[in-house]
Amino acid sequence: MADNKILLESDTNELEIVEFTLNETDGSGKLVPSYFGVNVAKVREIIRKPQMWKVPNSHPAIAGMMKLRDKVITVVNLATTLGKGIDCLEPDRVIVLEFNRMVVGVLVNGVSRIYRISWEQVEPPVRAIESAYVTGVVKMEDRIILVLDFEKIVGEICCSDILHQIGHDQLMDEVILDRSRYRILVADDSSFIRHSICTSLRAAGYNVEEAENGEEAWNIISAKLSSCRNAGTPLSNELDLLITDVEMPKMDGLHLTSLVKKDDVLKDLPVLIFSSLATDDNKVKWKDLGALDIITKPDLPNLVKIADGIMH
Repeated sequence: MADNKILLESDTNELEIVEFTLNETDGSGKLVPSYFGVNVAKVREIIRKPQMWKVPNSHPAIAGMMKLRDKVITVVNLATTLGKGIDCLEPDRVIVLEFNRMVVGVLVNGVSRIYRISWEQVEPPVRAIESAYVTGVVKMEDRIILVLDFEKIVGEICCSDILHQIGHDQLMDEVILDRSRYRILVADDSSFIRHSICTSLRAAGYNVEEAENGEEAWNIISAKLSSCRNAGTPLSNELDLLITDVEMPKMDGLHLTSLVKKDDVLKDLPVLIFSSLATDDNKVKWKDLGALDIITKPDLPNLVKIADGIMH
């Protein structure tokens, strides 16, 4: 998986996805596979389903706990989360994922292969049964691969999502500062994450715009830049900060950051990368691209303070 490390330190606008399947049967007993994908950067390893232990009074989608060398990790039954009827098709593989400073296993029926593709090939999701958990759609010659929002899935199932741990009193205190003249653009393909980020910033008093992917964010920024040039006004009249995820359809956050920093006017726009893939190594690489700061998604309670430090 070394190639993916290269992708995460550059603005190639490419990614590698691991394709896996969840199988169910139709009314006649015929096997019906569904194809899903996850960024290789989140995949720690893939193993056969080991012995597992049930967790009393746990969420229905938690299959149990398993021992992985020196750690005990939670295993999620993804089929249950997506509402697939596969009682007779027991998953026998576990994809071990690592993101947001946690390790979790996901039960699947099989793992096919790894594809290296451009983010331009990843389209925003259309309406589907799994649409609440899908952040992208990849159209192959003979099938469609759905890229899943594991941050949302794991956050809802394990109830460990720090995105909801900002207290009302904290938000009320934050409004003391006047942030109404500052404008922030937030780009994230996960509606779950984007809503959480924007809600906390708006509650603190910031003016916030949203983009569902890097391409949409770039179009918004370009339009603001054009408007400012025509009016002879500085960009700060329209935009003060860009907060971007890394993994997004059409254009990823690294390529977006690179485009901003290569423009003579936009290069002074502060860029904050907010990603579940923000390891220590990636933080160094992304700062080399021009990002002012990088934080992980469990750091959301600190986001307002970080924005304040940039603005004031």
